Amino acid sequence: MLEHGLSFDMKMMVSAIILVVTFAAIFTESLHHLHRTKVAMLGAATMVIAGQIFGFYNPELAIEAIDWNVVFLLGAMMTIVAIMIPTGGFQALAYWIAKVSNGRLFLLIVMLGTAVTILSLLLDNVTTVIIFGPLIVLICQALKVSPIPFLLAAALLSDTGGVATLVGDPPNLMIGSAADIDFNTFFIRMGGVVFAAWVVTIFVLRLVFHEKLKKKPQPLHLIEGSALKDKKTWFASLAVLGAMVVLFILHTALHWEAWVVASLGLTVMLLITYKASLDNYLSEIELSLLLFFVSLFVIVGGVEHSHFLEYIGSFILPFVQDDLLVACIVLMWVAAILSAAIDNIPFTAAMIPIILGMETQGVNVTPLWWSLAIGVGMGGNGTHLGSTANVFIVTLSERLAKQEGKPSLAITPGMWFRKGTPVMVATLVVSSLAMWLFFDFFAAPIPH
Repeated sequence: MLEHGLSFDMKMMVSAIILVVTFAAIFTESLHHLHRTKVAMLGAATMVIAGQIFGFYNPELAIEAIDWNVVFLLGAMMTIVAIMIPTGGFQALAYWIAKVSNGRLFLLIVMLGTAVTILSLLLDNVTTVIIFGPLIVLICQALKVSPIPFLLAAALLSDTGGVATLVGDPPNLMIGSAADIDFNTFFIRMGGVVFAAWVVTIFVLRLVFHEKLKKKPQPLHLIEGSALKDKKTWFASLAVLGAMVVLFILHTALHWEAWVVASLGLTVMLLITYKASLDNYLSEIELSLLLFFVSLFVIVGGVEHSHFLEYIGSFILPFVQDDLLVACIVLMWVAAILSAAIDNIPFTAAMIPIILGMETQGVNVTPLWWSLAIGVGMGGNGTHLGSTANVFIVTLSERLAKQEGKPSLAITPGMWFRKGTPVMVATLVVSSLAMWLFFDFFAAPIPH
């Protein structure tokens, strides 16, 4: 229970130092070149050992702190994508979009953006850009136009689209699991805001890339490898994904966690592709990302058990009690700015126990969950380091610039600031207006 009289003690100080040092090392990964997963694992090990020495944490509590729903769900969805990519279905879809747009570059950006957004509703945004990034480069090379507007659009719209569903972005999984929010409720509350933000993103992209989108492209010729390679697996996978959407919608009524639905879908897909090597699919799972999540949960669990987050929450509580609407909008912008500067996953992990602590004080924290989800999701668009999807797109553009010998093809931090940051600001303004106009809707209790 959070108390106003909670005093700062040695346990809090030890856990706070480990948390701050670990997060600082994660955020400065580009300086010391030590992978963030290794840093997080070291932080988790230090937290468990220090917790045992100072009497606030132990290995058993560390295991309990891990949110296995998030870990299993992400792992299952990664494997499903690994099964779908070799079929050539995504390549065929991208080529069809390019053909239908018929040289109209703004229509192409809207259609590719729509495909990326829809995919981001079910798959995390990193997976979406990993699929679409190389395809966009191929299409733009065939059309002889700059890929920069399309690559930026893919990153920005995958970040935006991912906010809409429980499974669209890793922070959503963490929030949904902690607050016991089901798939339907998440989409109903977030869908309208995300659609408005999506429209605004397209509008801003039209403004900032006005000159590039006016150019007349070359006629599109058949791109090598654009044909569907394995129709049976591709269409079977789409059917399984469709069934999974239905089960995600029904998962509360079935008393299933989201990971159960994903695991069931994966099992069916593995049976469909029974002749293929399971090891090949499993090798595509980003184990480093899953280990990063596990380590973060262990670190934040230790900080929580030391009561340091409750101590922090005691200072925030009066502001929230004074004006909940203002607190929600402030949280949204702070979450967005911090997520633009650093990775949004550690920030979400640290905020969740603070909000849960406020709930024990009788505060209606429901709108705070939605503000946090919007802030960390939209904030990812603010800088080239704001999300892992952005980092992948920037790396892809840098590699292309090197191959082509054209430095102008690289997406630099300055270019992102000029083209991407306006998108973040515009979507946050729209989201803040939505929170203000429909506050009662966002503040309504979460059905269980």
